Amino acid sequence: MSNAYAEVIGDPIAHSRSPMIHSFWLEKLGIDAAYRAHHVTPDTLADYFVQRQADPDWQGCNITLPHKEAALDHVEDRGGLRQSIGAINTVLRDEDGALIGTNTDAAGFYTPISGLDLSGETVALVGAGGAARAVLFALKRADVGAVVLLNRTPLKAAALLASFDLKGEALPLDAPLPAVPLLVNASPLGMTGQEPLALDLDPLPNDAIVYDLVYVPLETELLVAARGRDLDTVDGLDMLIGQAAIAFELFFGKAPPRDCDDELREALIS
Repeated sequence: MSNAYAEVIGDPIAHSRSPMIHSFWLEKLGIDAAYRAHHVTPDTLADYFVQRQADPDWQGCNITLPHKEAALDHVEDRGGLRQSIGAINTVLRDEDGALIGTNTDAAGFYTPISGLDLSGETVALVGAGGAARAVLFALKRADVGAVVLLNRTPLKAAALLASFDLKGEALPLDAPLPAVPLLVNASPLGMTGQEPLALDLDPLPNDAIVYDLVYVPLETELLVAARGRDLDTVDGLDMLIGQAAIAFELFFGKAPPRDCDDELREALIS
């Protein structure tokens, strides 16, 4: 397997921590393979999949912004993800050479909060892109009562809620937050190089959890503000590592050593 590799694609891609995560696990398990970042622009996405399908060493790829929805047009959707989540974040090649799309984001997102009982609760979500789709899929499975979705374009947010058959309302980004037990940022706002995410957290109850999917920087302004209120927080590394673990096993045929998560987090932060 010495020439085998997988990769993460996106535009931009330099910020991705996925190569460090997968390389850490490959080294721990003694697997002779590589994982790297590859810059793919929207106009070269189709060519990328054609080229990789012809490369016998390519094991698959993870997908980040802005390709999670567009990539569906270039792979087989055997799991019906176009109708359910509406986005993919992982592509692998089966034994017959077909490219198969899947999504590990929903499980990666939900794992850190799986102990919460969200049944019937209203939650707040920022963003309406591919990551938000995975979050909504997980929240639907958690039987939430309603979702308040904040987005630059409320009309797009309203359509997204309707596509998941979720109750709630779509609001602009500057709308006041509702008093909810869970706030999730699934937008790129607050990421290095992006616009800041300025939210007033005062309406949140004292036992609320603030979950930011952004991981560059790891300590986002949103999380700093949440900790300033002594709210519980979940950072972007939890979801990133969780979804990567599922993809790693698909690419390399072995489960990653999750007992090393603390060491991995230290490496990612340093």
